[in-house]
Amino acid sequence: MQTTLAKSITLSGVGLHSGRPARITLKPTVAEQGIWFRRTDAVKGDPFLPARWDGVEQAPLCTLLRNADGVTLSTVEHVMAALAGCGVHNAIVEVSGPEVPILDGSAAPFVEAILKVGLRRLSAPVRAIRILKPVEVRRGDARARLEPSDGLSISFGIDFADGAIGQQEKTLNMANGTFVRELCDSRTFCRAADVDAMRAEGKALGGTYDNAVVVEGDAVLSPGGLRHRDEPVRHKMLDALGDLALAGLPILGHYSGERAGHALTNSLLIALFADRDAYEIITCDAETARRLPGTGITAADLRLVA
Repeated sequence: MQTTLAKSITLSGVGLHSGRPARITLKPTVAEQGIWFRRTDAVKGDPFLPARWDGVEQAPLCTLLRNADGVTLSTVEHVMAALAGCGVHNAIVEVSGPEVPILDGSAAPFVEAILKVGLRRLSAPVRAIRILKPVEVRRGDARARLEPSDGLSISFGIDFADGAIGQQEKTLNMANGTFVRELCDSRTFCRAADVDAMRAEGKALGGTYDNAVVVEGDAVLSPGGLRHRDEPVRHKMLDALGDLALAGLPILGHYSGERAGHALTNSLLIALFADRDAYEIITCDAETARRLPGTGITAADLRLVA
């Protein structure tokens, strides 16, 4: 059955790129609503933005939504990953500013709050997008691909010159709480050499060593070091799940990314939905629903973070 939140959740923080304080409230809603964002500070235009692939304005450093009235909301990927990874199908997400607060740079604060309040089952079956044939997009040496699979799995590969990151690869089946246990606490990352350049462009104004992993050569400059030896590639997988959640329904397929970012994953969804033979929408039986991210997780899964 579809789910929504058992009750509302409110968190506060600053935007990673804007540096502006904002409050985010996740609210329950009805079946078949899907995920919607609402800019509570909007004074002109429609404040609602559907969490959909065709509402994305491609940007290099985050996922940004724009509606028909020009109202925007950026950095939605971490909360989208948390909702998908916890199996939340329907919610209204209210934000009091132009950017979702970065919190600790991961999805863990959202996940912890969702698991604390729990979910409410709704009287509607879960539907999913089943991938029927491979779809791939490329941009330079970056690649993103979806291909058929019984459930959702994610593979990712990255390659950075900095020794603190280097070459990393990981593959995970996203069923049975994998996102909560292995990905949700992995933080966004950047190289120290890029920080000044981003701030000169008016970006990363809210970034600190406490809400991002900052590396310089072989050194991790953030206090406490890495949460996982391969935290950077885990975070890229977290981002991919959040961006894939903008398909509007859970995906049954294998996603693989090499040097892929938010824009390329969005381009992959555009290519998928442009080919009607590449997918079908199904109503999930109990066995299929058990293979979806978030099914059957509890607060105990968060305590088992790998």
